[in-house]
Amino acid sequence: MARIHCSVSNCHYWKNGNICDASEIMVTSDSVGNTMPDSFDAPKASTAPETPVNSCMETCCKTFVASNSQAVQADRVYRK
Repeated sequence: MARIHCSVSNCHYWKNGNICDASEIMVTSDSVGNTMPDSFDAPKASTAPETPVNSCMETCCKTFVASNSQAVQADRVYRK
């Protein structure tokens, strides 16, 4: 997997050096990210609708989960 850089330090998958340590991630449009539950994440990416956007400002990382959140297990993504 390519190295993913992330500066969101309160994410469960963040590690020193601004690295995303998630086993996989899902990036989608804000409109899809805002309407789907936390369980709709990278393992279900093949079932996601195509979501074209016009700029990076319209995208979101669906894999975000706050550190120490009980939702850490909601999406079947794990720390590497």
